[in-house]
Amino acid sequence: MGVLDALLAGLVPPRCPACGRSCRRQEAICPGCARRLAEAKPLSGRGPAGVDCAWSSAPHQGVARDLVTALKVRRLLPVAAVMAERIDWLVPTALLGGAIVPVPTAARRTRRRGFDPAAEIAAALCRLNGVPIHSCLVRDGGGRQVGRSRARRIAEPPRIRAEGDAPASVLLVDDVFTTGATLSACADALRRAGTRRIVAVTFARRL
Repeated sequence: MGVLDALLAGLVPPRCPACGRSCRRQEAICPGCARRLAEAKPLSGRGPAGVDCAWSSAPHQGVARDLVTALKVRRLLPVAAVMAERIDWLVPTALLGGAIVPVPTAARRTRRRGFDPAAEIAAALCRLNGVPIHSCLVRDGGGRQVGRSRARRIAEPPRIRAEGDAPASVLLVDDVFTTGATLSACADALRRAGTRRIVAVTFARRL
């Protein structure tokens, strides 16, 4: 950061990544958004095919949806830490175990964004709780899910494979649980590589 950038950073208050209002420098999001996010109820239950259990920290609406947009569209990487902190705070201890495996993004999208959202959340989770990351999944393209109908997402899942052996127990991490097609594709690849227990954990879930 140059001298001018540092000066401007000191003069201009930071903006909440969810609502755009100004907030204190030590706050990741403004108090109003933090309160509304805290009021959101986690969602859990039986996972999609191949996944033993699925858990999400909030419905994909309101502040949670705005934070997903801030990370994936506006490329505000610090938001990944906010998501990871909420997951780490709320996820039931019984679901933890094994290694964190981020759901892979297509290589083309990662190059365009300059980062992988799920990998950023996984890395932040690792820093919080020390659970190791095992990035063993690769997305070979095809079956792009964004903008597709629910039926097409399920009928044409992404092509995902595991490189090498996979951990016996996995915490599969992504930003949003939509139809479960991508999580199922990941689970299938993990099972083929030796995984026996798969818990899917996401920041948000579409209802």
